[in-house]
Amino acid sequence: MFHGSIVALVTPMHADGSVDFEGLARLVEFHVENKTDAIVSMGTTGESATLDDEEHIQVMRRTVELVNGRVPVIAGTGSNCTREATQLTRAAMEVGADACLLVTPYYNKPTQEGLYQHYKSVAEAVAIPQILYNVPGRTAVDLLPETVARLAAISNIVGIKEATGDLQRVKTLLSLCGEQLDLYSGDDATAREFMLLGGKGNISVTANIVPKAMHDMCAAALAGDAALAAELDGPLQGLHNNLFLEANPIPVKWAVARMGLIEPNIRLPLTALSEQFHNKVGDAMCQAGVSL
Repeated sequence: MFHGSIVALVTPMHADGSVDFEGLARLVEFHVENKTDAIVSMGTTGESATLDDEEHIQVMRRTVELVNGRVPVIAGTGSNCTREATQLTRAAMEVGADACLLVTPYYNKPTQEGLYQHYKSVAEAVAIPQILYNVPGRTAVDLLPETVARLAAISNIVGIKEATGDLQRVKTLLSLCGEQLDLYSGDDATAREFMLLGGKGNISVTANIVPKAMHDMCAAALAGDAALAAELDGPLQGLHNNLFLEANPIPVKWAVARMGLIEPNIRLPLTALSEQFHNKVGDAMCQAGVSL
């Protein structure tokens, strides 16, 4: 349903911590103009963990309004509480999101059966298309391919964002799920290979900085042009790596602010990018063709 470069959008904030909706408008226009294929609102990169439910819904609603149907909007609505995930997913559908992205329940370490029942419960309660999101490095739980295959039988579970960086997972998921699910990379550094193996797109942090370059690279990979995709991806490798020198979204928010698109603010417990990393992130931006 959603293909190509899908930006995991940062959430602009004022110095007092309130959401900067004017900054959000600038970001949406920046991405539409630069060919981003879809926008994820309120994902990990959007600091969903530090916004309360009212703010979360406000950001989803305003993003849908600003996009105005020009590209799909996928709303991050995952939680480690099944009831909260259901409520946020219902809210996303009500504000007009095209789909929802639901991270695996973090911290409480559910079993594979618990993961299955969690996603099944949300999908049955809310009819909107839903994309699973597996990122064990953050959640301390791994949604295994066999569980994904069970979930693929639920009609409105349409995809999975697989952020392990393990390319063998792509092959395993394709063999188990076939055409039932679209597979999306959640790891910029391996996204090109992921798509060449059969993935449908990349939910990207790097795309916050170089949306047109990520669109072009993803288009080449989806077309099966491995040589062109590698050529386009080469200058982006520094961003793929250095945007994770500290916890995401610390480096990427610093970089977007450096571009003059947002104010340089982030919410506790996250803090501003350490000065020791400024040159490394800045150099990666220059290597990718960003004028500073």
